[in-house]
Amino acid sequence: MSKIQAIRGMNDVLPEESPQWQYLESRIRHLMGTWAFQEIRFPVLEQTQLFKRSIGEVTDIVEKEMYTFEDRNGDSLTLRPEGTACCVRAADQHGLLYNQTRKLWYMGPMYRHERPQKGRYRQFNQLGVEAFGMAGVDIEAELLLMCAEFWRQLGLSDSVKLQINNLGSSGERARFGEALREYLLPRKAELDADSQRRLDSNVLRILDTKVPQTREILADAPVLGNYMGSGSIDGFSKLLEMLEACGLSWQLNPALVRGLDYYNGVVFEWTTDKLGAQGTVCAGGRYDGLSSQLGGTATPAVGFAMGIERLLLLMQETGSFPADISQQADIYLAVVGEGVQAQALQLAAMIRAALPSMRVLTHTGGGKYNSQLKKAFTSGARCAVILEGDSPQQTAKVKVLGDSGQSLELPLSDVVTWLDTFFGNEHEQKNS
Repeated sequence: MSKIQAIRGMNDVLPEESPQWQYLESRIRHLMGTWAFQEIRFPVLEQTQLFKRSIGEVTDIVEKEMYTFEDRNGDSLTLRPEGTACCVRAADQHGLLYNQTRKLWYMGPMYRHERPQKGRYRQFNQLGVEAFGMAGVDIEAELLLMCAEFWRQLGLSDSVKLQINNLGSSGERARFGEALREYLLPRKAELDADSQRRLDSNVLRILDTKVPQTREILADAPVLGNYMGSGSIDGFSKLLEMLEACGLSWQLNPALVRGLDYYNGVVFEWTTDKLGAQGTVCAGGRYDGLSSQLGGTATPAVGFAMGIERLLLLMQETGSFPADISQQADIYLAVVGEGVQAQALQLAAMIRAALPSMRVLTHTGGGKYNSQLKKAFTSGARCAVILEGDSPQQTAKVKVLGDSGQSLELPLSDVVTWLDTFFGNEHEQKNS
């Protein structure tokens, strides 16, 4: 009988990898707390129409990548491919958007049926940040400064660059799209296959092409800025001035349009050259029309999303993780012989209560002294506490598992005090 394997592109996170995930997730929660954003959670399953109406029926995500199926009631359901539409749906459904402002964040798995490769998976995790009810450029600047602060905290400031563009209003964008289509139609045969398909479905996405021949054709194409009114131009200029005043550098990228239909106004990407083709680690922009597009309350909105797996890869590539993050035990409690198992569990509880940030690994399953001591060394613990069935019932051996190899026998009542002195203030620093 063949073994059952994980679904391709849906990866396990093993115990050796978990500390990096936990570290990054803890930094995210800390950042969101200090910026006073509130967490929201919503289901991984939504009605398929939510994504068709928000992302656009002629996008790659909806046409090719969504995990969609009919349930037993005949309803079409989809595993969420992104979080913004879900957040808008949840916020509107529960009355969070009416005549108020909201700053929200979420984190969790998304699903797209893409060809798996490094940095791109079929189940992937995202951090999403969405701000509702604020139409000014100050909230756009705040989100970009939040990103910059996050990179600083992770040690990634020198590894990412901000690219930014202005899509204008939905009407300005539509007029430009028509002009671009008229320019490209006589040259359709010269375009690459993807661009030919997008010419009829999502013409602005052609601007994002990497095909050299198509890029040459676009060199003389209409320019989006020529189709914008003074309101769009002035607002974008004000945003750039605000970023400069705050010391945040940026690069204008007229080809940046984003792949989702709901964007208008400012769009941006944080990119890196450390991850090859998967160079975008954060992306977002303004989407003022999405809520009303979904039948909800009209509200200005702006947000961004970061791929957790790509951030982990980038931090691994740049060596940005602290050296001391691990799930290794600090204290290994060995239990040798019969009659002391219950006493060992009680002692472990005492140590955990007194030193709550110390990781105590209690040996279970029996075994000889040398075997347990070997496991204590391989556990990574810095010291072992050993209870033996043939020793006096109120004493324990303590052995330092480092170069000194110090070993002593203590009354049980003194073990916690000795451990507290041995680890110094380390447990207090971990707990703070």
